[in-house]
Amino acid sequence: MGASSSTDNKESSEKREIESLAASTGALPLLQRSFSKLSDSQTNTVPFQSFKQSFGLSYDSITTEGGQKVADLFPRLLEHLGSSLVDLFFVPDKEGLSWVEFARGYVKCCGRMSASMSFNTLLRVYYVTAKNAGFSPKLEFESDEADCKINGSISIRELLVFLWICWTMSWDGRSSKVAEMKGCLFLPDISHLILSAVVSCIDSESGKSLDVWETDVSGLELELPIGKFLTWAFMTVPSLTECLSHFCNSRLQNLTSVEDGSGPSKSTAVDDSASKTSENTLLTCGRAWAISLTSKSILSEEILSSCFPCNSNETNEHLLYRSYHHGKGMNRLWSNVEGYHAPILVIISASCEVEHEGTSSERKWVIGAILQHGFENRDAFYGSSGNLFSISPVFHAFSSSGKEKNFAYSHLHPSGGVYDAHPKPVGIGFGGTLGNERIFIDEDFAKITVRHHAVDKTYQSGSLFPNQGYLPVEALVLDIEAWGLGGNKAREIQQAYQKREELFTNQRRKIDLKTFTNWEDSPEKMMMDMMGNPNAPRKEDR
Repeated sequence: MGASSSTDNKESSEKREIESLAASTGALPLLQRSFSKLSDSQTNTVPFQSFKQSFGLSYDSITTEGGQKVADLFPRLLEHLGSSLVDLFFVPDKEGLSWVEFARGYVKCCGRMSASMSFNTLLRVYYVTAKNAGFSPKLEFESDEADCKINGSISIRELLVFLWICWTMSWDGRSSKVAEMKGCLFLPDISHLILSAVVSCIDSESGKSLDVWETDVSGLELELPIGKFLTWAFMTVPSLTECLSHFCNSRLQNLTSVEDGSGPSKSTAVDDSASKTSENTLLTCGRAWAISLTSKSILSEEILSSCFPCNSNETNEHLLYRSYHHGKGMNRLWSNVEGYHAPILVIISASCEVEHEGTSSERKWVIGAILQHGFENRDAFYGSSGNLFSISPVFHAFSSSGKEKNFAYSHLHPSGGVYDAHPKPVGIGFGGTLGNERIFIDEDFAKITVRHHAVDKTYQSGSLFPNQGYLPVEALVLDIEAWGLGGNKAREIQQAYQKREELFTNQRRKIDLKTFTNWEDSPEKMMMDMMGNPNAPRKEDR
């Protein structure tokens, strides 16, 4: 009896510990519902094979942004991804998965852990999946521990497939309510992310000879040391590892909805409508995903939803302004962003002469910035936080340095024609100081000036486009977009503000016709008559 009591206490303690770890992720209610739906009533365990099959990924078609070629390896990896993940983390008993093993497997895969352990876990999933698919990655794990050291390298081809695997897991189930999206997987163009890793991982001499504008990432024959790759990932895409927890949560939610008869059982993902949504905008699917990976915040989801409406017929209401449609200039921008008091993502496309290995040619590049509380018409810098982005051809993110707070500047011409002996520059700026901004766009949106990071103590250092140099660069503005990241609530508040302003404007334009019905008796007529002939008889004199 004593031995039985001791065993029960041990099992109870183990159960409480696992449930506590699962609760720290916020997924304990989901796990309890899933286990209740999936478990066999007689054995109180989840049948392992059916559970493994529920994590399978299958798509009728795969399309890519920009018509990129999909490597033959990628579909094979998708076939083995779900089963490899389940085998790696979930350990069944003879009868199936008990509640403790079910919850423990989830914690090992998606539990709270350090950034290095999270990336190790993600790479281990990729490694096991690749091995099961018949491919041998050049990675070596020193032990089975989550925090073990990883040796080896990853090729550019592997890196592209690895990031696409992360994309697929991240987007699994996001479009499950849209019938036309079932069974079709859309893969974004992530060449800017690949080039970012390449530039960060290869030595400086090799980097100088790499023309990022002319480079086809699929044709690069390079091996990136895994240590340098992880350093790049920690700094550039820290939220990449969240794809694992999203995939597991999506699969578990799908399982419970299928059991209820309320949801689809087939894999769903963003279809070609995603490409149609973003094909004509600067914020493409791949660029939106890259920006969303730079931070672990609610903005990440808003950035992605800005690029992916829940159905193909929905217009993109998150796009507040685009110079291509609304016209260039501060006034045009202001009429579309005024009253939006929430984060705004600004994307700028420009072109200028860039030198590479002694030759100069016209090059296009894309940069961006996030304003945390929208635009303000002020004659000084404002903001409490922000980010700058080098988006294309190479992706980099520049967060706050913590030294200064010159995050954003936006100034319109003062109304009323008030004389100012020292007028402030009219336009939009980021970082630096007044008159010496790191980024400055003139009032007509015709020219953008980009200065070296040495003038800026607000944002982290780094080039905003390749081969930027030390001297200020003046470039031709091609297009500008402003995306609202405050969700539907912020948009509704702005629309109410705009309607109120329109009402006030119409009221000011209205003329009270009653004051003009009888000109002969009006005070204005009397004053004009007095000025014209002071000696003329008045009504009161008659």
